[in-house]
Amino acid sequence: MPPRPPVPSRPVGTVTRGTTNPNRLRRMDRWIAAAHGPALRRSLPHPTAVDLGYGAAPWTAVELLERLRQVRGDLQMYGVEIDPERVAAARPYERPGLAFVRGGFELPVGGVSGGGRGLTLIRAANVLRQYPEAEVRPAWERLCARLAPDGLLVEGTCDEIGRRHVWVALGPEGPRTVTFAARLATLTAPSDLAERLPKALIHRNVPGEPVHAFLRDFDRAWAAAAPYGSLGARQRWVRAAHALATDWPLLDARRWRHGELTVPWHALAPRNTPA
Repeated sequence: MPPRPPVPSRPVGTVTRGTTNPNRLRRMDRWIAAAHGPALRRSLPHPTAVDLGYGAAPWTAVELLERLRQVRGDLQMYGVEIDPERVAAARPYERPGLAFVRGGFELPVGGVSGGGRGLTLIRAANVLRQYPEAEVRPAWERLCARLAPDGLLVEGTCDEIGRRHVWVALGPEGPRTVTFAARLATLTAPSDLAERLPKALIHRNVPGEPVHAFLRDFDRAWAAAAPYGSLGARQRWVRAAHALATDWPLLDARRWRHGELTVPWHALAPRNTPA
């Protein structure tokens, strides 16, 4: 297993609710493997990934390791939790390439501050949702500073069983994209995803903000694509995405059929910095 780093005396952050379920983050994992797979393959030996705030059970870290090992067999994974009892409960699930450690946003594993070359991947799912909006940017900056030059931070929110997700992908320079993903059969309208917006956006779903306009236009495109519903929710989603792309800079049309839609961060970024 990866070498176990020293435990920080005062981990940075607060304990989350810890809610987790098997396969809860499968949509996010699938996107990471597709979007970040080329960088993983190019990485130097033993690229390092972190599942930050994995929760009361270690399922998400175990699953992420298994999925990314299909892309890069020598990947090293750390599950990082601020609650020592959660870390202790996860230890029986350790295996070669997977270790669980106590820590927070300081990420007490390898990477830049540990004298290494930086982390290949940091996933922070359902972590920042409990923090004030003003604390999101400092957290992003702290985590992005730990990335390798081609590293990726994925931060976002999903529902309890992984049907609806929204996440932000960031590189060392900052936020790059926002991805909306859903099990389409459960979707009444794209705006159903609004309640899963990450903390940086959820309070901005109000008139005058870009994310509000985006979801409004997506709902209109979805409604106009209703005749395609007879061919299935996937065909309706794809048709709505094609219509939406006339006004919004959508990315990677190949992923639309998977119930995903990605937009550049700058298109949805809040207009005003939080107080």
